[in-house]
Amino acid sequence: MAAFEARVISAEEADGTKVPAHELVYRRLRAQVLFGEIAPGQAVTIQGLTASLGAGMTPVREAIRRVIAEGGLNFQGNRRVSVPVLNRACIEELVFLRATIEPELTRRAATRLEAGDIDWLEAVDAEMDVAIEAGDIATYLKRNHAFHSAIYEAADAPIMASTADRLWLRFGPSLRVVCGQYDAAREPDLHKDMLAAFRSGDAAAAAAAMERDVRQGMGQIQSALIENLFSP
Repeated sequence: MAAFEARVISAEEADGTKVPAHELVYRRLRAQVLFGEIAPGQAVTIQGLTASLGAGMTPVREAIRRVIAEGGLNFQGNRRVSVPVLNRACIEELVFLRATIEPELTRRAATRLEAGDIDWLEAVDAEMDVAIEAGDIATYLKRNHAFHSAIYEAADAPIMASTADRLWLRFGPSLRVVCGQYDAAREPDLHKDMLAAFRSGDAAAAAAAMERDVRQGMGQIQSALIENLFSP
């Protein structure tokens, strides 16, 4: 259960040790990008980021460098950065990669999850349901990411898990736009299918549910692109 419980512990307290200041700034910036606090196409100044992150110029510059290297930000010049706006080709690549990697991670996780782990995942999914009903998009996105991340970690496949996590930085900001435009509560809840498959020990069914979940979410992003919802 330790890996799952770590998902709800603050960055400063993770693993029972204090996180270095520069690492904490990086995690905060990465979260801002991942959860759409900086919208796709929105340019922000480095000075503005130092204010929002409550940090000095040097750790913020280092955090920006790291997030750019992960594909989450573009350097715009004039001390500005922006979150990339996805195009059709990028979305097609992301769908292919996610639909290849995440179902396999799920299949592997299904053979390793214990009853208490599944209980934890069910609790997170329930928190997502509450957030959607309340229109709390920020909480919904964070708990959705926690749900997926815990499955990746349970798979005990660190290379694939790391790759999947980096992909989230590419499409995560667009999910914020999508959740603001579409009624997620009306979509099939494929997390429930995954959880049922985990309970029954059906790894193939869990993997299939994950693939459907990936394609559903990326399909919504594709529709948003067509409707020009990502215009800066």
